[in-house]
Amino acid sequence: MARPERYDAVVLGSGFGGKLLAWDMARAGRRTAVVERRYIGGSCLNINCLPSKNEIWSARVAHLVHHAARFGTITGPVAVDVAVVRQRKRQMVEDQIAAHLRLYEESGAELIMGSGRFVAPKTLEVRLNEGGTRLLAGERVFLNVGTHPAIPSIAGLQEARPLTNIEALELDYQPRHLIVLGGGYVGLELGQAYRRFGSRVTVLEHGPQLLAREDPDVSDEVQRILSDEGMRCVVGAEVRRVHGRSGEGVTVMVRTTAGEQEIEGSDILVATGRTPNTAGIGLEEAGVELDPRGYVRVNERLETSAPGVWAIGECAGSPQFTHVSIDDFRIVRDNLAGGRRSTRDRLVPYCMFTDPPLAHVGLSESDARRHGITPRVARLPMSAVLRTETTGEKQGFMKALVGPDDDRILGFTMIGAEAGEVMAAVQTAMLAELPYTRLGDAILAHPTMTEGLGPLFARMPSRAATTGVRDRAYSRS
Repeated sequence: MARPERYDAVVLGSGFGGKLLAWDMARAGRRTAVVERRYIGGSCLNINCLPSKNEIWSARVAHLVHHAARFGTITGPVAVDVAVVRQRKRQMVEDQIAAHLRLYEESGAELIMGSGRFVAPKTLEVRLNEGGTRLLAGERVFLNVGTHPAIPSIAGLQEARPLTNIEALELDYQPRHLIVLGGGYVGLELGQAYRRFGSRVTVLEHGPQLLAREDPDVSDEVQRILSDEGMRCVVGAEVRRVHGRSGEGVTVMVRTTAGEQEIEGSDILVATGRTPNTAGIGLEEAGVELDPRGYVRVNERLETSAPGVWAIGECAGSPQFTHVSIDDFRIVRDNLAGGRRSTRDRLVPYCMFTDPPLAHVGLSESDARRHGITPRVARLPMSAVLRTETTGEKQGFMKALVGPDDDRILGFTMIGAEAGEVMAAVQTAMLAELPYTRLGDAILAHPTMTEGLGPLFARMPSRAATTGVRDRAYSRS
């Protein structure tokens, strides 16, 4: 084997956590290389988070224009040019890539475009995209290889060449009828977007409800909102076979409690989960162990089974959110500097960017029951928040969970406009371990969505009561 080039740090994959770590180390004077197969800056800015939210916003604009008359604005005929939607997204991605290249240059981290594979402990052979190979050895190595869409084993599905989120964001036409396999966050976000662009949309979910990890009342409300927009959502749907080819015409054979049926569509989108990108990169040569699902096995400090090797983000089994990958970076960075940070007991929020969005932090009612906790629960319809009188955005609700014997906030869920921003206020209170009464009694600006936290917490049952409501002058039903 040729003599390898020596680096203080080698990062395999340029996703959020990995690139932040690389820039930090390079700025500190450590010789650092980042090996990236295709997407400069990682999947978030190229094919996942930012591109999808970009096109979802275009769909929201289309929706508002179609309903402009409700707000006193009279328009003429309205049409959506999906090619322009795509170009707007592409321009954003190009701008982000250019910004990332500047950051690599400014930090001093070397970006190497190619496919990396371990050939020995902490040693990577890189097949360069431009041809040739390089051999890199790092004193420290960081895995940030991410995940890719999983395609379930359904007869005829592979042959149908289905869309994943990647291809769905590259369409330059409106599918006549988009069939979505999977009623999770990706499927519902993209399904609603294409419905608003003008497509018929059918969502097929194998489980008993949409959004499997959410409480039933949350799932039911989301399904009601999407159904009101004309999306068809079928739960308990076992897809038996797919005929045809996406883009040309497909027929999906489905078994439900009502019997078997055929659903005909023009295009099919698979959004049924993710698979880690850990196969075929020589992890066994590096002494890096995987768990039974194929994720890198790590401890609470994100250290792998191989000395001097860490894993960050989705490939390490961390919750599949960019903001968690960023926190993984902070944990590794601080621990390398002598800290004692851990992934244990992290308070991880998340948002689904349907319209209205869904935001959640902490425990759900189902989570609480699994932990043997009987929380106090308060619920407030968004129609009771005065801000919605001005915007008309009355769909959804807020829900808060509080400890049965103290006033700690255990969890918060909101379906409604600006849900992510309202959730952040509750998350801050949870991090500060404030009792819910401090947030409920806070002077919150009027009229805002966050102001709804006052009447929400006013409905919290007292510790002595299993039901009941604390009355406040501003509480509305």
